[in-house]
Amino acid sequence: MRHHTAAREVNEEEFFYSRETGGTIVSSALNLVNKIIEKRYPAGQWNLYVAQASDGDNWDDDSNVCRDLLVKQLMPQLQYYAYVEITPHDHQSLWHEYEAVATQFPERFAMRQIVEAGDIYPVFRELFKRRLSQER
Repeated sequence: MRHHTAAREVNEEEFFYSRETGGTIVSSALNLVNKIIEKRYPAGQWNLYVAQASDGDNWDDDSNVCRDLLVKQLMPQLQYYAYVEITPHDHQSLWHEYEAVATQFPERFAMRQIVEAGDIYPVFRELFKRRLSQER
């Protein structure tokens, strides 16, 4: 078991089978997403969608940094952002900061809470279901 606090890009094998502890500083993941977009997926050429699943735990002084990164850097480039928090407990600071993002981008930022990891696939299917245009 490895301990990491900074986000890093991994392959499918590592994503599904590695076990790490220590918690990621969420802003490091958002910064990494921004760097990947800048390097490989220019917003003018791609429709960009991001999904985040988390237990909601984050370093206390980092959650407001996450809100600012989303509002100022990521959301202007993204078509959609979905956040799923997996916890049976009360929300922590990250959820509350993300509520502020959802208020600013109500059509493009979605949040859901689930209790068990097994519930994640139906929730992501619902969050990413095809939406028919209201204009015809």
